[in-house]
Amino acid sequence: MEADAVDAVTEQWAAQRPELDTLAMAVFGRVFRVARAVGDRMEAEYLRYGIGRGEFDVLGTLRRAGEPYTLSPRELSATLMLTTGGMTGRLDKLERAGLLVRAPDPHDRRGLRVTLTERGITVVDEALVAGLAVQRAALAALDPGEAEALAALLRRLLAASL
Repeated sequence: MEADAVDAVTEQWAAQRPELDTLAMAVFGRVFRVARAVGDRMEAEYLRYGIGRGEFDVLGTLRRAGEPYTLSPRELSATLMLTTGGMTGRLDKLERAGLLVRAPDPHDRRGLRVTLTERGITVVDEALVAGLAVQRAALAALDPGEAEALAALLRRLLAASL
């Protein structure tokens, strides 16, 4: 297999610090580069629908919640690990675009509920398909068994990192 930019970095470190094991650098350098490259392509697809990655995450979280596609801002913030200020900005943008609505919570007069609009459902469903196509294209370099093995290895690595 042909050498890549990560190989160049690890080779340079090996020349300067031959006592160091740079395997972890090789693995994570590639993980980061793949994530960035695929993420940038997905972002470009999402922009075709007038949303960015952050907005997709909000819409996708509401869509995955199932009918009636409604959550509180606090539930959204917790799921997406966002501050309330960060969430408010995203909700404002998505509401202005007609992709969701905020309404008083009928069970808590101090609370709000955030609900996808029909247009929001259409946008997130179409953006999801486009994003998945980007991800599948990236995985096309692997056969299905390799992709499954990679998913399992990354799952194990993620669990050990948390």
